[in-house]
Amino acid sequence: MAIQIGAKPDSGFNDPLGMLKDCHRRIEHFLDILCLVAERARSRGLTEEEQSAVQAALRYFHVGGQRHSADEEESLFPRLRAEASTGSLEVIDRLESDHHHAEDLHQSVDWLYTAWISAGVLEDGDEERLLSQARELKQMYTEHIQVEETVVFPHAAEVLNKQALAAMGEEFSARRATG
Repeated sequence: MAIQIGAKPDSGFNDPLGMLKDCHRRIEHFLDILCLVAERARSRGLTEEEQSAVQAALRYFHVGGQRHSADEEESLFPRLRAEASTGSLEVIDRLESDHHHAEDLHQSVDWLYTAWISAGVLEDGDEERLLSQARELKQMYTEHIQVEETVVFPHAAEVLNKQALAAMGEEFSARRATG
């Protein structure tokens, strides 16, 4: 993403919960692109600028989005499960379910955009499906992020000690070094 003067710098590995929030902002940004292009470019081919923006968004979700889900599912959620009450476990289960549903939607959106870029046009039914699925992704992530940032992350900040958070940061770093 472009650097914005005066913007808060991204969090580092010493602040894994901050890193997850920073990633949420990128997810929102790239979902906006996927929705906006699907809405505006109907019944025509994509411009070079639109293709470039879509390809950047798709790349982000292939790498950053998958890494974000792994950060939560392999580092954060297991630690919260160890500290959790039944209600908390249900929230974590729902969030993991969201990740799996999002994965399916991302595959379809990726396929449709790739076909659009490749063929230059999409059939009306595929245009509608792309727009519907992009909007569904955006809505699902909006709700998902709201739960994480207002319930899960504050809870994690309360119940996880400095050592657990430091270990999470190390796991995040290792995930980025290998992928």
